[in-house]
Amino acid sequence: MSSDECPCGTGQSYDECCGPSHAGTVPASTAEKLMRSRYSAFAVGDADYLLRSWHSSTRPASVPLETGQRWTGLEIVATTGGGPLHAEGTVEFRAHYRHHKQRGVLHERSRFVREDGHWTYLDGAMH
Repeated sequence: MSSDECPCGTGQSYDECCGPSHAGTVPASTAEKLMRSRYSAFAVGDADYLLRSWHSSTRPASVPLETGQRWTGLEIVATTGGGPLHAEGTVEFRAHYRHHKQRGVLHERSRFVREDGHWTYLDGAMH
């Protein structure tokens, strides 16, 4: 992916939006931006970024990506906190996907906290 539209749905190019976070050059400034960059990481298959952006207390040893699954759209439902001056925040979202020929939606309320000054994904509850 180069100058194509970013999978997270902002309308910006991947190189302007989530690409710099994935490359490690620009950290996410809000919990929502981290959520969007993590969705994009699933969409482009960047498991290393998913691990790097996961809080150390809940980070798994690996993130297996589903073969045959294509992420097709992200809806942000609600956010609480998670701004540049906050230490924690939540983002409720719906992530649409196709797995082989079936459509699905992952609906989650994710918790984010700062670790070493950077936003990280702590955990989430499915809806």
